[in-house]
Formats: sequence, C-alpha cells, structure tokens
Amino acid sequence: MSRRIALAANQVPERNERVLVEIHGKSLAVFNVADTLYAIDDSCPHQGASLCGGRLEGRVIQCCAHGLRFDLASGYLLNSTALKVQTYPVEHQEGEVFIVIACQA
Repeated sequence: MSRRIALAANQVPERNERVLVEIHGKSLAVFNVADTLYAIDDSCPHQGASLCGGRLEGRVIQCCAHGLRFDLASGYLLNSTALKVQTYPVEHQEGEVFIVIACQA
C-alpha cells in the first residue's frame, strides 16, 4: 500500500534545479533533471550527510561529505549495488505533482 503526497508549486523545482521538502517527517530532495523529476531521501546511506546540496551531474548526485555518487533513478551507488539511497516515484496528474511513499507494514 502507498500514499500519494501532492507537492505545492514551490516544492516543484524548475528545470535543472532542486528543492528540499519535508513530507510526513521525512526530508526528501526533489531534483528536476531535463524536465524529469526524481525524489530521494536527503540522507546519504553511508553516514547521513545531506544529498540535496551535492554536486549534480546529469542524474547523478554526489554526496558532499565523502564524494559517493548515486544514480537518482535507481538510488544505487554508481557501479555498485552495495549501497542505495531510498528513491520515490514521482507522478503527474492533471497539472499536479505527487510523490508516492510506500506505507510501512
């Protein structure tokens, strides 16, 4: 089961920008890469550093703390499946943008 959380207009980043949002106690980084939206946890799975302010190259975000690089689409560390940041689907419907968050059982 999952829930869809609507983003306010100021929570949807412009092209090639990013926005940090708080949703139900979670800090999420939302990226707009060439008009495709990606949402991830704003916490690096290595040691918890913020990812929102990291260096963005295409759809790859680099953690400011230790330089780890994650694919925004899959969440995986580049060239590895050993470490992954949580990703969230982003949906568009009737002019609105939603982040889909799986409910914990």
